[in-house]
Amino acid sequence: MARLQKRTKMKTAAAVIAGCIILGGTGTAYAANVGGIQRTIQLWLHGDQTTAALDVSDDGTYTLKYSDENGQLHESGGGGIAINADGTERPLTEEELMSEIDSPDVEYEDDGSVWVYYHNHSIDITDKFNDKGICFVKIADGDKTLYLTVKYQNGFSYSNEKYIEPEEFN
Repeated sequence: MARLQKRTKMKTAAAVIAGCIILGGTGTAYAANVGGIQRTIQLWLHGDQTTAALDVSDDGTYTLKYSDENGQLHESGGGGIAINADGTERPLTEEELMSEIDSPDVEYEDDGSVWVYYHNHSIDITDKFNDKGICFVKIADGDKTLYLTVKYQNGFSYSNEKYIEPEEFN
């Protein structure tokens, strides 16, 4: 009887291991077959945490699909390339794309106001531009601080260490 129980346990263990190997191989084949990664993520949009479907492609691009508070579906995307030290180009990695998605955003509204959005921060910077159309914004988010330089209607840049001079970008 003890020998029969031992054989049954061994067969069960072998079946579980075989199932894991098959399941793991299927997942690898699926990822290779699709050519990208799709997942559901939480991200900050306009100061609100939002659930979105993220598709990451092998070519260094991504597509986000999410619904707003009215249930309307929105789609946005981005991505790009990085230049290696030897001058060759490569697609952005998933980590680099996530960093791009998690960066501050500057929006120009129809009413003429200008807003910075970062995580749960919504900052009206409309009246903070100097006579050259430059605005400097410091965003403290927990233990992280961002220094944002905004050129009115001409882009923005940010750093964890200092304000970027307007001449250094665009």
